[in-house]
Amino acid sequence: MDIAADWADISQGLRKDLGQQLHSQWIKPIQPGPFCKETGTLDLYLPTEFSANWVSDRFADRLSLAWKIARPDVRHVRISVSPARRAPQGLRFGEGSRRSAEAPVPAQPGDALGMGAAELGTLGPNGFGMGSIGLDPSLTFTTFVTGSANVLASNAAQRMAATETPQFAPLYLKAATGQGKTHLLHAIGHAYLAAHPRARIFYCSAERFMVEFVQALRQNQTIEFKARLRGFDLLLVDDIQFIIGKASAQEELLYTIDALLAEGKRLVFAADRAPQALDGVEQRLLSRLSMGLVADIQPADIELRRAILEHRLQRFAPTHVPADVVEFLARTINRNVRELVGGLNKLIAYAQLTGQAVSLQLAEEQLTDILSANRRRITIDEIQRTVCQFYRVDRTEMASKRRARAVVRPRQVAMYLAKVLTPRSYPEIGRKFGGRDHSTVIHAVRLIEDLRTRDADMDGDVRSLLRQLES
Repeated sequence: MDIAADWADISQGLRKDLGQQLHSQWIKPIQPGPFCKETGTLDLYLPTEFSANWVSDRFADRLSLAWKIARPDVRHVRISVSPARRAPQGLRFGEGSRRSAEAPVPAQPGDALGMGAAELGTLGPNGFGMGSIGLDPSLTFTTFVTGSANVLASNAAQRMAATETPQFAPLYLKAATGQGKTHLLHAIGHAYLAAHPRARIFYCSAERFMVEFVQALRQNQTIEFKARLRGFDLLLVDDIQFIIGKASAQEELLYTIDALLAEGKRLVFAADRAPQALDGVEQRLLSRLSMGLVADIQPADIELRRAILEHRLQRFAPTHVPADVVEFLARTINRNVRELVGGLNKLIAYAQLTGQAVSLQLAEEQLTDILSANRRRITIDEIQRTVCQFYRVDRTEMASKRRARAVVRPRQVAMYLAKVLTPRSYPEIGRKFGGRDHSTVIHAVRLIEDLRTRDADMDGDVRSLLRQLES
């Protein structure tokens, strides 16, 4: 049995069913264990008792059914804490000081406070590990593509990871889902660790912070929790919008921020909304989160989406992806960068596994779900209205017979955009422009295409209009 391969397929399916947030928080940490052929029982391990109980209560039936479909030999699944986690570990509360400074600590995801931010390497005199895991090795500043939409956040993140003391602290990254805030969090961790090899770095989600704090309260380990958390040099907290409800957990995070800032430590938070828009968070904590620099990451524009695809394609050489396919993906998958990269990965994987050449037709066939979710229905009326506002001409000129250059060129641009951004045929477009013949529309489209290659001003106008219409 290829347990790992089956779990990868099952996990992907659950991600689609449950959504990214639930999957990342509870399903992704699951590690398949041994399979007993005699009883048909497969062990699934989670990093903490709390998470094992939570997943068992809510997803046991779903996991069992998924495995039975994937592997009929699996008749039962058993969800529990990994045996390696049950034994006393050097990174556990109150245990580290009993380990020798020379004794290596096995790296296990989630050892640091049980929050998916484990440490590795040797133990220092205080029992804390040096170095950090829990950071995705592919999410670095080198692989982060910068454009006008994210340049402020990117520069601020690099400054936060530099050797010199950052001017603004803490750093708060605000972005919608899939726009790169988590990428920058990981990149800061990697860069800071490269500049400070013995630094203690901690990365977690706000939700996991709350879960583990509550667990520490129940186990009377709050002192160890506080001491451990405040011993880090760099604290990275993702999805801070989920730190809601528990006043005690918010208060502890507030005190942690104050303590780390007072010692010159570095803190970075990420969320999908501004601090002032966080629900259920007390005012004092909101004040701390916004006291440094709040850096927005705007949705990637068409130029940045093209650059991301071109950068990503370097990994897939020698697979050839035609320019029209890149343009199609960049223009069509515009909700977030994660979907854009995922669509490219899926397309290339399908082409490689089936031996087919990457083409526009293949992209449209294989990325139906992603494309339909991203397509915003732009109407010809909307295009005409936007073009008229841009060129300051009356809306009636789109259908008029006037042939003055000041009117003809905006009309031709509108016809071109109608062909690029809508599924309408040439005759249908012609009818929306005063009943013009389809040959007139074809001429307009070809003319604007040619002008864009020769006239920088025209290309700039079209790009600006595309941004307005696609935003």
